[in-house]
Amino acid sequence: MVCFRIGIQQSWCYFSVLQFFKFTFMRRFLSVLTLVTLIQSFPIVVSAQVQPQAKQSSDPIQMVLAANWMTNYPDNKFYPERIISRADLASIMVKAFRLDKRQATSKENFVVPDVPPSHPAYKDIQTVLKTDIMRGYRGNLFFPNQRVTRAEALAIFAQAYGVFQFPDETVNEILAPHPDAASIPPWARKAIATVVAEAFVNTDTQGNIYPLKPMTRGDMAYVLSKYLQRQGQDAEIPDAPPAPPQP
Repeated sequence: MVCFRIGIQQSWCYFSVLQFFKFTFMRRFLSVLTLVTLIQSFPIVVSAQVQPQAKQSSDPIQMVLAANWMTNYPDNKFYPERIISRADLASIMVKAFRLDKRQATSKENFVVPDVPPSHPAYKDIQTVLKTDIMRGYRGNLFFPNQRVTRAEALAIFAQAYGVFQFPDETVNEILAPHPDAASIPPWARKAIATVVAEAFVNTDTQGNIYPLKPMTRGDMAYVLSKYLQRQGQDAEIPDAPPAPPQP
């Protein structure tokens, strides 16, 4: 309307008005489009940041593989149902607790007739023997291929972690809720009470520990994952007291 008052031609007025509305519409349209794009992309960014952490903390096997505390077999499978041997356990303990960094490793090597220097786990077995995390049998034999029970594995893990010096009454109170507590060997009760108190042990729905069953790779991964969550890979591990008796 102003254009008529100042004498501008009508065709030029129409053109100017159209250009004005076109510019205003495009500016508002681009502003709305930009806002919608930002709103749609924001949850995706948040999701991408949060999801990997949740996935990492939900799978014990993936956690111990990522920490390099356990490894897959050559076919890239984990086989959680397979049984842990004494040699396996020695290697796992050295990695998880960095036993090779303890002062006791400076001792002279033990003579172990069934674990010659050519054995794949020779160095790790020497380390667990020097640090008293594991012990040999009569004749200085180690029996590296012998299967490990859950009681043995949990007691050895507790030894590396640090056995809590509970009085017997407290040990009994900690283990009492577990129906099969009476089947835990006397030499392992305090050590197993330690890992139970720290919530490192996997049980069935009734709370059975199954101390005399073989320790599987899946069981070990569970224990290690709980320790990893509690301590973190960079936790300082103190020197351990002498190892408890082993059968």
